[in-house]
Amino acid sequence: MAKVTREMVENSGVNVDQLVELLVKNAAAELTTYYYYTLLRFNLIGLEGEGIKEIAETARIEDRNHFEAIVPRIYELGGKLPDDMKVFHDMSACPPASLPEDPTDVMAILKVLVEAERCAVRGYTHICNLTAGKDHRTYDLAQAILNEEIEHESWFSEFLGEGPSGHFLRRGETSPFVSKFLK
Repeated sequence: MAKVTREMVENSGVNVDQLVELLVKNAAAELTTYYYYTLLRFNLIGLEGEGIKEIAETARIEDRNHFEAIVPRIYELGGKLPDDMKVFHDMSACPPASLPEDPTDVMAILKVLVEAERCAVRGYTHICNLTAGKDHRTYDLAQAILNEEIEHESWFSEFLGEGPSGHFLRRGETSPFVSKFLK
């Protein structure tokens, strides 16, 4: 644990225990989403599914990167991940992005994907609001993840016909906002 780091965040008025709990729950959401997106991606088949598969894969890899970026901050603030993976899964900030009842229904899969992203957008917006002007490192990390989660939501909502998003699939680059935390 970085003692001065924790002390400075506490002195700025942030409840560090609450923040660590939120970070752990969001880390759980990122790791479980990575797992569930693997299942969803494998079921994106046929003419409809193939067009979405690459976007789902990018979101899947970026969610793994989000997990990797959050974990060091949890430990810097004196937190830790649970020892039991089942406990970790069940404490996720977002519900499981499980396969729909009909795994061949591409629109149902898209709805699962977009709802998972919307949950993430809410979670990181909350962390940004708690840390803005108080905990610069956590804010910067949460804002970087938020930027990517907003793009994920935009990609999937476009396929659902909710309107144009103005965002394009990244070619050859993943996690453009979060990559600086992965070095």
